[in-house]
Amino acid sequence: MNESSGIREYIRDMASLIERELQQSIPSSWAIPAPLRDSMMYSLMAGGKRLRPILVLAAAESLGGSPEAAVPAALAVEMIHTYSLIHDDLPAMDNDDFRRGKPTNHKVYGEAMAILAGDALLTHAFYSVVQSARKHNIPADRVIDIVEELSRLSGAPGMVGGQAADMLGEQGVTKLEELEYIHLHKTSDLIVFSLKAGGRIAGATEAQLAALERFGTCIGLAFQIQDDVLDLIGDESKLGKPVQSDVKQQKVTYPYFIGVEASIAKAGELTREAKQAILAADFPRPERLLELADYLMKRDH
Repeated sequence: MNESSGIREYIRDMASLIERELQQSIPSSWAIPAPLRDSMMYSLMAGGKRLRPILVLAAAESLGGSPEAAVPAALAVEMIHTYSLIHDDLPAMDNDDFRRGKPTNHKVYGEAMAILAGDALLTHAFYSVVQSARKHNIPADRVIDIVEELSRLSGAPGMVGGQAADMLGEQGVTKLEELEYIHLHKTSDLIVFSLKAGGRIAGATEAQLAALERFGTCIGLAFQIQDDVLDLIGDESKLGKPVQSDVKQQKVTYPYFIGVEASIAKAGELTREAKQAILAADFPRPERLLELADYLMKRDH
């Protein structure tokens, strides 16, 4: 088995694990109105790369920790990511009719239920994180750090701030630095959270946490630049959405500022920097993180 097929198999296996755990992540014993539960599960189980939860598990594994104990944090970040997509698709935001080739949540359940499903997934994420202590005996101080970081990196100074800047930017992003702010917070911050959460579950040192943060910042920005490039030259059937949607919406992207070739080169440079951060920080088992960085750089959807 070559290296690329090995990482593809790893991603497939970890995504299947996450899918199974997500199916059971909202207790069946809870009295929840059926349309709300259905709306939550519709988007939570709508597929996708499951990149963020896989990074939680891979980071824990890279430090010799228990991937099983990292599952609650992995589920939490997928819930946060899913809620953000539900809200992003709403008419008041991006006004999208399809997500991953399926009708968006509000098209199926209505705007009000879609908003509430997003709200419910956001709050349920914090419940999920706490299960690392309840079910897997992860020390409470580590779980507190994870909860604090999730609040910050998914909130106003993090992902939500990036979304707000993106929305405000529709009125005219004029500098590359402004676009980078949007990418770093809208995309990179949840990736940074994922890596550091896995690291904390495994008992990472401060130096290792700093390396995971640098790794996440770099691959998060590279990931978004790659998305910008794929929107221009990608395969619509693989992407699950129309290409050149950014152009049609007159959204400013990395290729807009520096061109496609320079954007591809920038993503490669960031990937190399990410890998170097891990290699310099004495990880017992860094291979999966390094393979994931390369895989994301070469992805076509």
